[in-house]
Amino acid sequence: MKRNTFVRTLMGAATFLAIPFDGVADNILKTREKKGCKTDAGADRAENPMHLFDGDTFYTKVSTRDTDGDMYVYESTRVKKGGPNLHVHYEQDEWWYILEGEFQIKVGDQLFHAKPGDSVFGPRGVPHAFTKIGDDTPAKMITTFQPAGKMEACFQALSDGLMKGKSEAELDEFRKQHGFERVGPPLDVYKKF
Repeated sequence: MKRNTFVRTLMGAATFLAIPFDGVADNILKTREKKGCKTDAGADRAENPMHLFDGDTFYTKVSTRDTDGDMYVYESTRVKKGGPNLHVHYEQDEWWYILEGEFQIKVGDQLFHAKPGDSVFGPRGVPHAFTKIGDDTPAKMITTFQPAGKMEACFQALSDGLMKGKSEAELDEFRKQHGFERVGPPLDVYKKF
């Protein structure tokens, strides 16, 4: 009887001790190269900019692959006014930095007017939306997701036209599969997938 108690205690201790090594194993298995990368102005990291949302162009600057999913950074050129529905990311913080033009960015109950040089932070789990304001003069922003989640894959699927003509229920499921969900209307003009 004492031997069974000893064996169970030993197994429990081994399981407990193995938990910290699980995180270490994840870091060992990451494939991130230990060198920097440069993406030129007006260029895309993969030399394949994404085109979506009524003429918007997304230029990946730091790919999900560059960071093993720790971060995704893209620069977007937005021509027409509007933006996405109010939505919430389950696990990603989002940060916007305005390069040209002006945007309204709503994070929770706060509404920010952002112009060149301004940045706005949206923490994970907090509903947010943004819209390009003004005329059809192009506006530009840099957006960062941390961790990257599935946002780069989401934008690539949209650019490839995979969601064109889908129902709202199908779009909502697509959003959830990529780590976010629609929770309200856009700030003004909704830019459809």
